[in-house]
Amino acid sequence: MTTTPQPKLSLIEYPQRTIQRAQRALKCAPFRLKLFQALRDRSVPLGQIANQAGIENQYSTAVLSELKAENELAWLIQVGLLRREVDGQGITDSFRLTPLGRQIVAKWEQEDAKIPSPSWLEKIQNFLIRWFRSPF
Repeated sequence: MTTTPQPKLSLIEYPQRTIQRAQRALKCAPFRLKLFQALRDRSVPLGQIANQAGIENQYSTAVLSELKAENELAWLIQVGLLRREVDGQGITDSFRLTPLGRQIVAKWEQEDAKIPSPSWLEKIQNFLIRWFRSPF
């Protein structure tokens, strides 16, 4: 039996501002790299991220209510890191990484195997951009 070689997937090239905004949002999010590694491999439902389950699964840095977790994940969707999982019935309560999210997670896995801590400037920028929902 012969196998055909799998084509190497090329990375999508994103504008530097898009990458910086996504990295900043991810640094400021209350989640651990383990969540994004799981999201790369499979869809993860909100119930495994929120409340005590998020701590037990080592997905979050603190206990997050479902509403808080949903809001944090929604922001990561808006900056292009995540997407909602869809099934035959419509949108589910599960999430997955986008190609942009995969690139950032792969980069950080190679560097320190953790999400870098945000600087004060990054925290302020993320807050302001998130508050005003500005595209920059």
